[in-house]
Amino acid sequence: MIVGIIGLGLIGGSIAKECRLAGHKVIGADASDKHKAQAIDFEVVDEVMSVEDLIATSDIIGICIPVDLIAEKLPLVLDKIKWNQVVFDVGSTKSDICAAVRSHEKRSRFIAAHPLAGTEYSGPTSAIFNLYKGKKNIICEEDLSDEDALRKALEIFDLMGMQSLFMKANDHDKHMAYVSHLSHISAFTLSLTVLDIEEDEKQIFNLASTGFESTVRLAKSNPKTWSSIFDKNSEYLSTALGSYIEHLSEFKRTIDEGDKEKGIELMERANEIKRVLSGMSLNAIKLS
Repeated sequence: MIVGIIGLGLIGGSIAKECRLAGHKVIGADASDKHKAQAIDFEVVDEVMSVEDLIATSDIIGICIPVDLIAEKLPLVLDKIKWNQVVFDVGSTKSDICAAVRSHEKRSRFIAAHPLAGTEYSGPTSAIFNLYKGKKNIICEEDLSDEDALRKALEIFDLMGMQSLFMKANDHDKHMAYVSHLSHISAFTLSLTVLDIEEDEKQIFNLASTGFESTVRLAKSNPKTWSSIFDKNSEYLSTALGSYIEHLSEFKRTIDEGDKEKGIELMERANEIKRVLSGMSLNAIKLS
């Protein structure tokens, strides 16, 4: 199988590495000449070419560009493919993307996917093997995809070691607002707050514990990537932020009023997340 990857950053580059090491020929395309050179130098892909040549050459095509560009570029890719080719995307939001091609004559050759994996780094030099192993992959509107197209896409996701689940696009975006997008805003906000208060950056470095480092790790993520995600999922994310701000305000009131018992109550309620996460782990084991 010839796999074409449009967008050779962390996500696309890591998919390319997995496919290449599994024995597939992998070709890549990217708007950045620097990324194209790095993808060859770091053996992320076998060769790079134009998007047009990649579409003409590949059996399956992954669109791994920023989410705000996918809805614009995806219809143009579908325009050019043959009926035996397959296209998938990896966008972190799905509603706009799915809507953009819902009436396209080749919609059935498209798989709307979102691998739930990543790091705070970007670019082809950040691409790593086993990034996706043991992670979940969400596929939306699978009923609109041809059976053979879905099967070919699942072959790629399976070789990456992912567990694929199916979900409606709107449900996906709502859930991502709470479990992923809000986490990034929280990390960005915490970093801004500490930087505002702590003018002596040396003291931040000296006093930062592993807890602080792990909490703000996401704040090192690419701002351009995440501003696009926030924009595309603004409605659900705003709702999630509203709830988050209410809980922050509740903690502030508790601290201002010296209400220790209320603070314990809030934290005990928060501890329930252990039960939820434990249940998720057990379900993953049963489904794997």
